[in-house]
Amino acid sequence: MKLKYALSLLLLTACFTAFGQAKLSPAAPAASDKGLIKISILYPYAEGKTFNMEYYEAKHMPMVAGYLGSNLVKYTIDKGIPSGNPGQPLLYMAVGTFYVKNLSEYNAAIAPNLPAIREDFPKYTNVLPTVVVTEVIR
Repeated sequence: MKLKYALSLLLLTACFTAFGQAKLSPAAPAASDKGLIKISILYPYAEGKTFNMEYYEAKHMPMVAGYLGSNLVKYTIDKGIPSGNPGQPLLYMAVGTFYVKNLSEYNAAIAPNLPAIREDFPKYTNVLPTVVVTEVIR
């Protein structure tokens, strides 16, 4: 396994060298993204846990997005995939992310709807999500 990982790293290094001294820089997000508040809901993978992506995409996320009104800029849904590193399990089954203009407005919109949001959980998962709140810098 260690040899396979070392060969992968060697191949990756060779690819970067083969393309010359190209300078890699992070892609700049749309100018309108900077300063947005990003609420990420992470659904960790564990043996015996389930996640219905179809329901989440078609019902749950649109429901929550509807509560956010004009404060919502966009939302994304990511499906977890294995990293490809030997021995590394899938970390998250899914990640849902809301990009909003104002965190206080987000909290005010979610608070009265929290019971409905929680009641919807069993329709698509049996895992307790982790919520991470950040500000988009770049």
